[in-house]
Amino acid sequence: MKTIGLVMIVKNESRSLEKCLSHAQKLVDGIYITDTGSTDNTVEIAEKFHAHISRFEWNNDFSAARNYALEQSPCDWNLILDADEYLISGSKKDLLTFIEKGDHIGAVQLNNSYKEANGEISQSCLCITRVIPKGTRFEGRMHEQVVSDLPIALLPLVFEHDGYMLEGKGERNLQVLLEELKDKPKDPYILYQAARTLWIMKDYTRADQYFERFYQTVPFSGTGYRANGVISYIYNLIELKKYETGFKIIENEQKRLAPYADYHFACGTFYTQAIFSDVQRYINYLPEIERSYRRCLEIGEVPEHEGVIGSGSFKAAYNLGVWFEVNGKNKEARFYYKMALDWGYQPAGERMKALRG
Repeated sequence: MKTIGLVMIVKNESRSLEKCLSHAQKLVDGIYITDTGSTDNTVEIAEKFHAHISRFEWNNDFSAARNYALEQSPCDWNLILDADEYLISGSKKDLLTFIEKGDHIGAVQLNNSYKEANGEISQSCLCITRVIPKGTRFEGRMHEQVVSDLPIALLPLVFEHDGYMLEGKGERNLQVLLEELKDKPKDPYILYQAARTLWIMKDYTRADQYFERFYQTVPFSGTGYRANGVISYIYNLIELKKYETGFKIIENEQKRLAPYADYHFACGTFYTQAIFSDVQRYINYLPEIERSYRRCLEIGEVPEHEGVIGSGSFKAAYNLGVWFEVNGKNKEARFYYKMALDWGYQPAGERMKALRG
């Protein structure tokens, strides 16, 4: 039977490592952890799980550290995790079934938690390559990617990631990305990651220049990140109130991004904010708000599209409820609020109580 190793690089992960390992240990035959300079009790926590510990001097290159860590594992296949990622669903049997075929590398679903501007906690879905055969390597200093000619298949493994809830992580990532851009100033993937990092940090003005360069250089096909980058660009333009630019991008992407619920959700949000900014100028877009959110529900949740969880379900239903409530159509509003509540979205229940009151 093929063996499976858990391979991780860590530094000062005492907050989350025990939770990560307690969930993940049931998936693997051995744990191989490379420490890059911890000054807390990270290594002691790893030792509690009988991990094989190695050390690597940090050089601002995630791929170099990943590749060194992979060299420490003798296993046939390796699962790559970060310490702030926790198994939600999936089993070792799922992994073994996948690797016995041996004709793909494996992606898992990663649900990224983050705090929105209104304080609400949301999650975005990412399908990321994390199950690879021995000898496979990474490239890229930041947001490193697997180098392999094998096709990618999605496994039924789901992890939660809470690292974006912490302060300071964005600055660390940005520093590495900007260094990498000095060597590859027109690389659309690095531009995308720099723009997204600044956007998450709410530095919208700086993000704008990287989004613009990304949009000018990214190819129309052959990349898995283009749609997410364009949708994030639209949200950044909302923050900057650059509505004319946003309308042009929305029009340019109508056909290419038509299958994405997140695109239509972004459009609905964009039209709403544009109309609030200048009713007379943008009033003709009013019907597009309802149309956009209805299209989200028609598409539904598609994890492979790597969007915000809820854009094809409870968030779209809730926004339709708000739309109908604002327009005095309380019967329709209650219908969509109930739909959102049935998906477990509690703010919808609060709105239903307010309508009854």
